[in-house]
Amino acid sequence: MVNQSLGDKLFGWVVYALLALICVIVLYPLIFVLVASFSSPGAVMRGEVWLWPKDMTWIGYKKIFQNAEILTGYANTLLYTVIGTAINLLLSIAAAYPLSRKDLYGRNVISGMMVLTMFFSGGMVPTYLLIKDLGMLNSMWALILPGAISVYNVLIMRTFFQNGIPQEMQEAAAMDGCSNIGTLVRIVLPLSMPIIAVMILFYSVGHWNAYFSALMYLTDREKYPLQLILREILIQEQMQEMQGVGDNVLAETVMQSEAIKYAVVIVANLPVLLLYPFLQKYFAKGVMIGAVKG
Repeated sequence: MVNQSLGDKLFGWVVYALLALICVIVLYPLIFVLVASFSSPGAVMRGEVWLWPKDMTWIGYKKIFQNAEILTGYANTLLYTVIGTAINLLLSIAAAYPLSRKDLYGRNVISGMMVLTMFFSGGMVPTYLLIKDLGMLNSMWALILPGAISVYNVLIMRTFFQNGIPQEMQEAAAMDGCSNIGTLVRIVLPLSMPIIAVMILFYSVGHWNAYFSALMYLTDREKYPLQLILREILIQEQMQEMQGVGDNVLAETVMQSEAIKYAVVIVANLPVLLLYPFLQKYFAKGVMIGAVKG
């Protein structure tokens, strides 16, 4: 153990205290939503719920699993997220790897043209007309293909391929007769799991939370994602409060809606919360890359 001065110890205590405070600030909303989803809606609305369920009830979760539209939206969102993330990742790698190679002629020009699209776009109406002319209205592809590739993420992957993977390894693979595709599959991708994990997290969370594209392009309720169903539930609750509904009916509706909202937040975010632990080891591995030199 290294002897620390009083100032170093005080600094360490302050750092730990700040980290503990940040953890509480970040974790408490999640804990509160989880506790509120199992608590009586009346107790939640009266502010009687803090860290432990009060008048424990399962009404929110019962209403969710009895609602066919929520279950259909959940399944649709899972489908859109899995297929969309796979397409995003495939196209991002296909664009980032060639741009990271110094032997690609005109790669700086291509990168500049891609960056230009980050600042200028056709707009909402031309995009809608394009989707309509391509025959993708009211289909899954209208939610996936228009945003199939993110220039920002491509630039991140390109930088990782350039700086995180030694060029000597790729040159050695080429000398051994490995093709460009073989080098990508056998050398580059196995060493790029940290950035791939980051891209999976970025793209999947984006697909999971998206609702505006579905609002514009989908008309069949059977194809609605979960987020669009939740938006309708919130709007319906607000409309009922604005209308002259009887007090008893309104009170019961508000109570049930409150329970459903907290339960749906837990159910809707569960896949994303479960995804992160599987990717965390790659984040830690990525931080250590280059830390130890032979």
